[in-house]
Amino acid sequence: MPKITYIEHSGKEHVIDVPAGMSVMEGAVKNAIPGIDADCGGACACATCHVYVDEAWAGKTGTPSGMEQSMLDFASEVEPSSRLSCQIKVTVELDGLVVRMPKSQH
Repeated sequence: MPKITYIEHSGKEHVIDVPAGMSVMEGAVKNAIPGIDADCGGACACATCHVYVDEAWAGKTGTPSGMEQSMLDFASEVEPSSRLSCQIKVTVELDGLVVRMPKSQH
């Protein structure tokens, strides 16, 4: 099962086994990871699951769809590595993925 490392803005790390097929957001919510609220439940409609993908993983998580990019326009502290974690599907190739939460989501 792929391991995902979620890093809170404070630096606290959570390494979680997330089944392939789930989203990075679902893994966080099911494990009560602080900083990923997922108010819309993964419908790409709220940006409360905004994360920064570690630069080593940016090419492996794909690129944001038009809808995701539109939602990121409403997020705070957007950076080039910003993604909505509800839009990143976990695969075995993402074993070791590292994501960080923005300061505004603590």
